[in-house]
Amino acid sequence: MKKFDLQAKNVKKYIKIKKRCKNITLFEPKSATLLLTKFRNGDEMRDIIGHVSSVETMGTVDGPGVRYVLFMQGCNLRCKYCHNPETWALDGKALNITPGTMIRRILRYKSYMSKDGGVTISGGEPLLQPAFVTALLKLCKFHGMHTAIDTAGVGIDHISEILDNTDLVILDIKATNEESYRNITGHSMQRFNEFLKILDTKPCKVWLRQVIVPGINDTEENVLNLKEFAKKIKNVEKIELLGYHTLGVSKYEKLKIPYPLSGVPEMDDKKLEKLQKLLK
Repeated sequence: MKKFDLQAKNVKKYIKIKKRCKNITLFEPKSATLLLTKFRNGDEMRDIIGHVSSVETMGTVDGPGVRYVLFMQGCNLRCKYCHNPETWALDGKALNITPGTMIRRILRYKSYMSKDGGVTISGGEPLLQPAFVTALLKLCKFHGMHTAIDTAGVGIDHISEILDNTDLVILDIKATNEESYRNITGHSMQRFNEFLKILDTKPCKVWLRQVIVPGINDTEENVLNLKEFAKKIKNVEKIELLGYHTLGVSKYEKLKIPYPLSGVPEMDDKKLEKLQKLLK
């Protein structure tokens, strides 16, 4: 997005920005300059507080290009292979921050992103903080940045508005059937299926990812089922298989939480590569 002189009286600039910012209702022609300034700085959103577990300022695996990645606090799933148990509790140890303050921090790194990079909101589960995520995505779009969310698709509300301001959805496919999904996450697929219905109505690009765990889903049958499942989802650009690792075990020990996959070895790279070829 071009840099606009917010003090200019040319209303055409206001109209151009309004068209680029979907679902933003803050603008009124009578005071366009003032309202644009407030929105640009996030002043209209100061009552919204987000709980951020951590950030990565130069991420390279959470979407295209170099990205600023936020890992949000809170997750309602309990995946057996989760390596970030510290993000489960919404009220856990976190940075409590407004969208305006967050966007100012992000903008410090905008020059590193180039036109291929952007901002990714991950978790935990970002959809559990819909007000903050929606506000921050709108601010990112206002400032001309590519937006992505990394989600398991188990949000509560405002999903449609979030997707309206999202360029890329990195969707974590826990499983493709109810029995396997419950076994891995401890929850029903209902919310995930509801998310897919909404996603189907949006133009967002989609990357699918699935963690492959020895003895649980490391079979050709599972990968072929994933391949068929992906055909039901619009705008899928690619499917990635991620090998299970044990890097999170020490976090469980520190938090005194029993580790669900104790004794399960890390995924063999050669077998993972063989399974990935089935998706071509």
